[in-house]
Amino acid sequence: MSTVAIVAIVVGALIVLAILVAVARRASRRREFAEVQSSAQHDDARHHRERAEERRTEAAVAEERAERAKVEAELDEERAERRERELDRS
Repeated sequence: MSTVAIVAIVVGALIVLAILVAVARRASRRREFAEVQSSAQHDDARHHRERAEERRTEAAVAEERAERAKVEAELDEERAERRERELDRS
């Protein structure tokens, strides 16, 4: 083989090696990006669950307040009826 052929083979091998390294790096970056994206999506889902739980708690508190207001209104109505009966007797 001539020196030119050997140099051409070595250069060709180096080019192939450089291409393989570039492809491997690109695959590594894609894999890294996919992991980061997956983690971000999990964080997003966790955030939505936390907000849903907060809203459920707020709804439960609002229901309790509504029930309390209803009971207070019934008590006020009962007091009003009692007062009216007292006034009717007098």
